[in-house]
Amino acid sequence: MNISLGPQRIICLTEETTEWLYELGQEHKIVGISGYTVRPSRARQEKPKVSAFTSAKIDKILELQPDCVFGFSDLQADIAAALIRQGVQVTVFNQRSVAEIFSMLYQVAAMVGQETLGLQKITQMQSQIQIIQQQVQALLDAGATRPKVFFEEWDVPHISAIAWVSELLGIAGGDDCFPELAKEPLGKNRIIADSQTIIDKNPDIIIGSWCGKKFRPDHVAARQGWQEVKAVKNQQLYEVKSSYILQPGPAALTDGLQQLHSIIEQWMKNQLKTID
Repeated sequence: MNISLGPQRIICLTEETTEWLYELGQEHKIVGISGYTVRPSRARQEKPKVSAFTSAKIDKILELQPDCVFGFSDLQADIAAALIRQGVQVTVFNQRSVAEIFSMLYQVAAMVGQETLGLQKITQMQSQIQIIQQQVQALLDAGATRPKVFFEEWDVPHISAIAWVSELLGIAGGDDCFPELAKEPLGKNRIIADSQTIIDKNPDIIIGSWCGKKFRPDHVAARQGWQEVKAVKNQQLYEVKSSYILQPGPAALTDGLQQLHSIIEQWMKNQLKTID
């Protein structure tokens, strides 16, 4: 008897598992994706879109006859419950930290029979993280200091960085202005209602990633009372698009981290020039 082990018809309700399955060469097993998927770009042309983030086309999913659905977080609990009641196998990951992202990647790779390749790719990502940490340490040894960074996940109201973003800021050489809020998994619990609180932190760098909405440095600079914030005065306002950093999967650990590091590394190098 020839029985295929592992899921053969997968629906990914968020982008990170789609991207990872493509990297593992298992895209042929994907039968449906999130409408918010942008990585890899060809997935949008190749796969049916069956969900947003907190909603999904249950009937369309059932028509595709998946043997496994990958979801993310408690925010998709209602979708998961509806599918489970219809007899669909659902695996919902809840990765919020860098370590948990790596764990999710390993589990997905193992589920589709690509444990060895998955481990190779995970090791490569971990090695790149170590290289960045070494580069940061070299700058610190040369006399640079770590910049204070305010990462703004949304503008109105202000929402600060989630856990994995806060961790990646640290790896990239910066210090998150609100590390205590990063522990909160839900955006509503990371709201900074009083703008003065951010002004008082006086960040050296402000990085915006407004969940798909275009970051507007001019709008940030025009906020009442923000003109004396160091990041505004020194024009250290940057965007890292949400598809690179707010996706708790390969993108954040590679391109997202590299963009954070490039911004922070340049700030540290400029600081060394000033010291000289």
